Amino acid sequence: MSRQLRLWAVVAVGSRMPVAMAPLALVFLGRSTSGGYALGAAAAALYVVGEIAGSVVLGARLGRSRGQLPAGMVVGALAFAVLPFVSGPLLLAVVFVAGAAPAAAPGGTRAILTALVPEEKAARALSGEAVLSQVIWAAAPALVVFLALQVHPGVPLLVASVLFLLGALVLRWLPAPEPVVAPISRSLWRAWPIYLTSTASNAVFAATELMLPALLEQRGISVGWAGPLLAWFALACAGGALLYGLRTWPGSLRVQCLVLLVGMSGSIALVAVLPGVPGIAAGLLVAGLFQSGAMVSRSLALRERLPSYAHAPAYSVMYAAAGVGYSASAGVSAVAMEAFSASVAILVGVGITLVIVVVSAVGERPVVKAT
Repeated sequence: MSRQLRLWAVVAVGSRMPVAMAPLALVFLGRSTSGGYALGAAAAALYVVGEIAGSVVLGARLGRSRGQLPAGMVVGALAFAVLPFVSGPLLLAVVFVAGAAPAAAPGGTRAILTALVPEEKAARALSGEAVLSQVIWAAAPALVVFLALQVHPGVPLLVASVLFLLGALVLRWLPAPEPVVAPISRSLWRAWPIYLTSTASNAVFAATELMLPALLEQRGISVGWAGPLLAWFALACAGGALLYGLRTWPGSLRVQCLVLLVGMSGSIALVAVLPGVPGIAAGLLVAGLFQSGAMVSRSLALRERLPSYAHAPAYSVMYAAAGVGYSASAGVSAVAMEAFSASVAILVGVGITLVIVVVSAVGERPVVKAT
């Protein structure tokens, strides 16, 4: 691994670990106040809204200024550092800033990664990125729980702040995202069917992640299994990313992504109906293998569709689309669980995903890459 790729890995951890830590860290912060879990949940939801807004507004401007990406991370770091010391409406305002300011970082760092490797190694590089992301998302909850319960509820947010600052500092030794050389709004929105696949993937993931504890209770299984099962899913995703990057797969990238999303949805449907921990684990294993392949293939499809200077903004728009899918599915699944059961709520999430996949497939048209 080259020195620049090692530096990129530091930036990736510094910019993504805080994002993975934030929702649960905010829940624990709320738990430690008079607002309780309700305040923590509201803060976590507002953080996601900030991410979506920042991804669209700031992500679309990536490449216009070299300093934008590290500046956003520094502002995010300051917001995280302030959160343990504020309350009331000011807390919620700072939460929104903490989500919005660094929201362009995932798209920007992905564009930097693909610029560091030859074109023929892009698939392997994105697979490696997916593995790193899954490791981060698997480790973050355990880190937050340990720090919040064993040290102080505000410490996870302070650690996240330090990580953001570290990422922003190391970023100066990496090339900036390619400058925008032409108006890109039209080019960005030409890729909307690809963005929808990101929405679809996160819709079914949200239903699974959020409804899993309730599903276990419904089956008479200890809720304590939720953590190990989600970690198992993350490991399956990491394995799937490695597997996808090992070879060239048949079919176009768009077809691969759509097929993998259908496979993931079917596997999650099995989670809702198979009995016992082994059945749930089997469904999550297959779903994880499919999910990471779909993630890598849609990133490659976006690279194939758009000019190189539009990659960083497009990745940010795709990140926002994922947030919309997660939030919308979380709300619908919660309503479905109240009205029916956790297993039905998961199946509703599967149905939402399949509808979005169909819309994405129908919306696809043969196009010439924008220049």
